Amino acid sequence: MQHDRGLPAGARLKGERGQWRRSPSVRRSTGCTGVSEIRSINAVTFTTPDMARAVRFYEALGFSIAYGGETDAFTSFRVGEGSLNLARAGAKPPGTGGVRVIFYVDDVDAMYAHAVAQGLAPETSPRDAEWGERFFHLTDPDGHALSFARPLRAGGG
Repeated sequence: MQHDRGLPAGARLKGERGQWRRSPSVRRSTGCTGVSEIRSINAVTFTTPDMARAVRFYEALGFSIAYGGETDAFTSFRVGEGSLNLARAGAKPPGTGGVRVIFYVDDVDAMYAHAVAQGLAPETSPRDAEWGERFFHLTDPDGHALSFARPLRAGGG
């Protein structure tokens, strides 16, 4: 079994049975009481100038399409409990290098309100997407594209 010595705060360790566990130094921020906890990274989105070629590539690797396809502007593949998304290059947010990280939260609207209250300027207000998520977009100070989302319940909302 590995030990914690020399690992940065937040590092994850592999235990005796192969399960990942948090380093004991990982803790929830005390500066964000009452804010929806960030649960996971749900998806990574890559841009592509040729959706058909990219879809065929990932399908050839064994990825299963959850939404979209070769002729769509946006395609999502299931990866465990998360997703690998492809967005047509014309939809690429400026300055992000074409990558977006999507964090799942319990309450998108509460996270949006918290971001605004902290003086941040999300690019979008929370909205429901046709692919079955409620989300909003935000760019960090270094230009990294972030989204905060949650799946919509069956029947909407």
